[in-house]
Amino acid sequence: MEWLLIVFVLMLVAAPVMWLQPSPRQKRQMQLRKRAREHGVEVKIEPPPLHYFKGTMPAYRWRYPMDEPGPDFLLVREEEASEELASYHSGWRWRIAPLRPLPDEVDFRLKALLERLPQDAVVLQSNEAALILWWWESQTGERFVTYVEDFQQLRDGLRGRADRPRSQSLTSPASSESDGFSG
Repeated sequence: MEWLLIVFVLMLVAAPVMWLQPSPRQKRQMQLRKRAREHGVEVKIEPPPLHYFKGTMPAYRWRYPMDEPGPDFLLVREEEASEELASYHSGWRWRIAPLRPLPDEVDFRLKALLERLPQDAVVLQSNEAALILWWWESQTGERFVTYVEDFQQLRDGLRGRADRPRSQSLTSPASSESDGFSG
């Protein structure tokens, strides 16, 4: 009888330790995020830009250089989008279209990438700071790495195409020196 009590106590001690171990899915996600970070991708868990969605989801970011911000646009997977949104390509709709048309090469890269993305990719967003993929991390790190170069090339094609010009001072240094006023 004492040995049953000892086994029971050991099980009570071991059970919380077993609960703390990551599940196979969590291990795969940790490996995926690690591989993404190794390739310069920033991973954050935050609310996605979807109207009806309450909660958070993974966002993978490819940052634009500070001095070359990107354009603003938001593409949503058709299953997540309203019928009122303009169709773009391969089951994706514009929620926010770029103000200026994308160059043909960039448009081609964007369309090719959209065709390759996994079904759990629900939003592709660009803003001044980054190109962002919102998805549910269905794939392994090895599979994700096959997308990295495409995202980097797309980001490089979009950088410097900001919708709003950078703010500049009202007077340039040259004009303030030659404005005709003297002290």
